[in-house]
Amino acid sequence: MTADADGVRPRRIVERALAPTDGLGAIASPLLRRIYAGRGVEHLDQLDYRLGTLPHFRDLKDIDAATGLLVTAIETGRRILVLGDFDADGATSTALVCDALTAMGAAQVDYFIPHRARHGYGLSPRVIDAVGAGQAGDLIVTVDNGIASVAGVEAAHVAGWQVLVCDHHLPGEQLPAAEAIVNPNQPGCGFAGESLAGVGVAFYLMAALRARLAAADPDRLLPKLDGYLDLVALGTVADVVRLDHLNRTLVSQGLRRIRQGRARPGIAALIEVAGREAGRLDTADIGFALAPRLNAAGRLEDMRIGVACLRHPDIEQARVLAGELAAINRRRQVVQQRMQGDAESALAALDERPGERSGLTVFRADWHEGVVGLIAARLREHHHRPVVAFAPGEHGHLKGSARSIPGLHIRDVLAAVDAGRPGLILQFGGHAQAAGLSLAPDAVEEFGACFDAAVAARITPDMITPDLITDGQLQEQELCLDVAQTLRESGPWGAGFDEPLFHGRFVIVSQRIVGEKHLKLSVRPEHGRTEIEAMCFGQGSLLDDRVVHILVYRLAVNVFRDRTTANLIVSHHREAD
Repeated sequence: MTADADGVRPRRIVERALAPTDGLGAIASPLLRRIYAGRGVEHLDQLDYRLGTLPHFRDLKDIDAATGLLVTAIETGRRILVLGDFDADGATSTALVCDALTAMGAAQVDYFIPHRARHGYGLSPRVIDAVGAGQAGDLIVTVDNGIASVAGVEAAHVAGWQVLVCDHHLPGEQLPAAEAIVNPNQPGCGFAGESLAGVGVAFYLMAALRARLAAADPDRLLPKLDGYLDLVALGTVADVVRLDHLNRTLVSQGLRRIRQGRARPGIAALIEVAGREAGRLDTADIGFALAPRLNAAGRLEDMRIGVACLRHPDIEQARVLAGELAAINRRRQVVQQRMQGDAESALAALDERPGERSGLTVFRADWHEGVVGLIAARLREHHHRPVVAFAPGEHGHLKGSARSIPGLHIRDVLAAVDAGRPGLILQFGGHAQAAGLSLAPDAVEEFGACFDAAVAARITPDMITPDLITDGQLQEQELCLDVAQTLRESGPWGAGFDEPLFHGRFVIVSQRIVGEKHLKLSVRPEHGRTEIEAMCFGQGSLLDDRVVHILVYRLAVNVFRDRTTANLIVSHHREAD
């Protein structure tokens, strides 16, 4: 019997295809050359993360109109309202734009974060009702939202506001009638940065504004924008956008700033409450420790707590706010654990096995709408199927969160459902891998059937059981701390530039369950003598120690008290044939 550590049935293990390595000869380590080549790196300039390598903001469509709006608002002292989103990308975008505008001379800067349950996502007529009317020349700047806010922009205009949309999401068929739209994914935009997170687009907007102000008055005191790169790194990694060269550069520069002890107090406080070390912080720490604590506020309470933490200039007060975020995150974990059990029980009760369905839909009347996205993601990982999870929302509607598998564009699937059954979905939008939607309360069953059919029409066997791509095997002498540290420092790693993953044949020397649901092992290569510790998270039972096991793993740096060692983080395991 074979099994994978994440619950997915065994897959074929395939080593990455390598790009030509002629241009990587200056890299001394053959292992690093192999890893980079497996990610399509052919030349050293693809690993050059200096800020001077970034594409210029001038290529962003509408950037001149956008900065013109901001300059006018600053020079006339008009009110600028930054409208963010209730996730980590939205919070970092909001903090960045508010702080940068204030530092550049804006006298009236405020922000508004929609409440997930009361207002829903983005600039909407309900948000305009909440923020009230604007005076002539007052400006709303959306960050990490707005590209789909056709009705919201119209309502803002009626209420006397001008609107500048700063977003990164994919546009729909109709663009909002904003005074300016800065979005690298809008039609006609020639900017080479379609994968920017919302905070990345916000950073570029502020860079363009600074350049315009500096050109108009070279003696004007203006902030250095590299001081905001810690926010850019946090929001970019948290939003799981593709780490192309542009995003790797932004994240690398932000991490460098954090590691040098120059993070803003709010981020420094988040690092402390997460039990991480600023001097060693990497993208995994951001994704698995910092981002969840920040996101929890938007899921269960109010993201204004998160923005306040990120913006607070005093480290002691930032620590208090970070502590609140940590407490909210602990509550989120309890809620999520209960909902996860409910969802698995509901799928187990189906007449057919979940694996026999193309697309999975789950709903419970007592679920929290702020956590359904996490439930959809976990179910997708476990069953390797597209999933939509629903919970009750405001105004009697159901709020759904969709997560897809690689190769299947979930927004296109929802668009197909909408086209085939007009009116069934009340509203939807999102990315290729994640989307949100709303339904009438009695429409779940019909939607589930339509969703399953739409997925079945597009899914392929390779999507359902894809190859498990690794960077090959490590030699026994490479299972050491020096190599682990080299790999850790050779990123940043993340979506689209995956952290190195290896496989090999190991025998089990010892093993025990820790924390009730994790397996800690000591293993050695099948024909070797070197023992190394390994962790298999979520594996609540012991493995057969009489046979050889194939492990798929990351070689990680493990710090416990005063001891630093290398260990294996096992993502998949199976008994060797």
